[in-house]
Amino acid sequence: MTAAADYFDRTIERLHRLRETQSQEIERAAELCAVRIARGGLIFCFGSGHSRMMCEEMTPRQGGFVGFYALIEQALSNHSAIIGPNGLRGPLHLEKIDGYAEEILRSFRFGPHDAFIIISTSGIRPLIVEMALGVKERGMPVIAVVSREHSEATSASHSSGRKLIDIADIVLDNKCPPGDCISELDGLEWRTGPVSTVTGGMLMNMLRVAVAEQLLQLGHTPVLLPSHQFIGDTTAEEQLEAFYEAYRKSLAHLFVDD
Repeated sequence: MTAAADYFDRTIERLHRLRETQSQEIERAAELCAVRIARGGLIFCFGSGHSRMMCEEMTPRQGGFVGFYALIEQALSNHSAIIGPNGLRGPLHLEKIDGYAEEILRSFRFGPHDAFIIISTSGIRPLIVEMALGVKERGMPVIAVVSREHSEATSASHSSGRKLIDIADIVLDNKCPPGDCISELDGLEWRTGPVSTVTGGMLMNMLRVAVAEQLLQLGHTPVLLPSHQFIGDTTAEEQLEAFYEAYRKSLAHLFVDD
């Protein structure tokens, strides 16, 4: 069997395991999100480094809808240069600094129906733990997207001794192994073939469609971001404008006094 085929089979196995074990928790998380969105709240998605991709998978994304907010801090996520300006050293260092997450949270005036999804495969970095603690201190619930296997096998690095899984109200397990990668090749000291993008993306999309389903059951029709790749389709263009306007209105409580 080729390495590519082996990676495919191992990843599919983890996706099946995800469905078997996480479906109930996904529905719980969807109910929390749907109720809050229906009441005018926002669901903030936060992740640093590669985890930012899961935030952007939720919004803005074709098939996404108003109610989710991608909280992406560029200093923690813009590292494609690897070395030099905007390299990888800076973001990895910032994840270890106490107080940074609190400064991010201080920039917002959260509403009574807001909530957070915090994405981190390890769930141990000081930034992530501090973000979860800060969210809880502000009275908001936390949904974690994390690898339980990785987190439980790793020591806490936050000064409190806690991990994301210790703080979250609901934990969605992305079923990644410690270190994320699943492919072992002769001649390589370290494994390759990370799976958190695949399993994390699946979790985010299962959650998205479950939230949409529950919003409809609540009598709240979500305003979707349509595919805008159909040139000349005025219906899609009108829906895109409707999405922009509905999204703008959803942010009002962050900037306007009650």
